[in-house]
Amino acid sequence: MKTRAILLLKNGLHFKGISFGAIGTSSGEICFNTSMTGYQEILTDPSYRGQIVTMTAPHIGNYGVNPEDIESDRIQVQGFIIREASPIPSNYRANQSLGDYLQQAGIVGIQGIDTRALTRVLRDEGAMNGIISSETLDLDHLKQKLDRVPSMTGQDLAQEVTCPKAWDWPQNNAKNPYQVVALDFGIKFNILRQLADHGCNITIVPADTPASKILALNPNGIFLSNGPGDPEPVKYAIDTVTQLAGKKPIFGICLGHQILSLALGAKTFKLKFGHRGGNHPVKNLLNNQIEITSQNHGFTVDPETFPATVEITHVNLNDNTLEGIRCHHIPAFSVQYHPEASPGPHDSRYLFKEFTAIMDEYAKKN
Repeated sequence: MKTRAILLLKNGLHFKGISFGAIGTSSGEICFNTSMTGYQEILTDPSYRGQIVTMTAPHIGNYGVNPEDIESDRIQVQGFIIREASPIPSNYRANQSLGDYLQQAGIVGIQGIDTRALTRVLRDEGAMNGIISSETLDLDHLKQKLDRVPSMTGQDLAQEVTCPKAWDWPQNNAKNPYQVVALDFGIKFNILRQLADHGCNITIVPADTPASKILALNPNGIFLSNGPGDPEPVKYAIDTVTQLAGKKPIFGICLGHQILSLALGAKTFKLKFGHRGGNHPVKNLLNNQIEITSQNHGFTVDPETFPATVEITHVNLNDNTLEGIRCHHIPAFSVQYHPEASPGPHDSRYLFKEFTAIMDEYAKKN
């Protein structure tokens, strides 16, 4: 017998469906992702901490899950919403079904609801808090619990996903020419793989590591990772990057881009429903080429708040929001999207080469 489940939104709307994954109750900000594949990478991306993800593609789980496609050491989402799950995976790499994967990890999900209708609500009214339950269908009880869920704005979630202590990436090789310190705000494994593929040995350090300890490692460059939540409360990292600026080459992605921007004096704001998916067109203003990008962020940087020493390099063609910057006064650049992902499939991998290039240039001058 299938267990009934319910999704209640902050605006009072509710959707009835079937339990998918673990039995329980879970709450968070409801958002949607437009990717047709990559659900395992999405589930394990630390940037989704505090959120319940809705997949807009109607059929999810057909290729199962495997231990090679994870982006962190656990499932990071608060919950999962889909139209229809595939109970039987069909892929030679799969070692279990998506439903079993969620159940084993204790992640509450719901299927059998109209995800198109839900996506339209989120698109029109904006991302909002919600609660999923397969324990109770009592809307009054769930509403009381939902009222206690904090807004995503003002939350420093980097502290929840950062590493507890410094560690070295296992693919480090003594022959690699670059030593990089990565500030971990919720770093994805594929970013580390890409850095390693471009000749970097990486030491990953906690988000609150002070600038003095980072510089004591004498890296060739500093990487600022992706991560969840609102960038403005991560003041310790903003202060650290302010102290590091100009002392070493810096490359930031996603939350790392926002933190670098805040350290440069810019401001951030929350998007209505965020950018999440593997099909977002971005224009590179330096060469007028279009990149098909993977994105996952709910906040963005106001381009009008940068000093004159910062150049806008990339813009989102869907809504003209900021997607990339470079500094003229220091060796630093960043992008809002995810060049380590493969939507284009590899339209943005050149950014890792740019990072090694500025490390080479900086070494020559110093």
